[in-house]
Amino acid sequence: MVDFSAFFAEDGLPIYLQIIRHIKRGIAAGTIQAGEELPSRRVLSARLGVNPNTVQKAYKLLEEEGIISSRSGAKSEIALSPELVEDIRRQLLEQEAGLLVRALRQAGLDRQAALELLGRLWDERKEEGP
Repeated sequence: MVDFSAFFAEDGLPIYLQIIRHIKRGIAAGTIQAGEELPSRRVLSARLGVNPNTVQKAYKLLEEEGIISSRSGAKSEIALSPELVEDIRRQLLEQEAGLLVRALRQAGLDRQAALELLGRLWDERKEEGP
């Protein structure tokens, strides 16, 4: 069962998008695998304290992307191919990198200063692993 115990709602982003991001991050990290069941819409809405329609919207969008499969009367489950996992990982990394670039620019760093900062941080954190 896909775990939502670490789900933390953030201000400024609709909950249905946060649910989608939570699932995609788990897929990218390898903590969510193909074939895992998702909580029912009612169970997840109660657990997160949101309207069931919010969960329904997230699940519908994930289904349209081919990330989950749902059958009437049956539980929804993660449906992944290796190619889809790589696409999700690439999309998430591009989004996160875009946010970082925006923050660096807002802080007044030029490209060279930003690259130097990232290079230094990269080297300092080598011992943390891949």
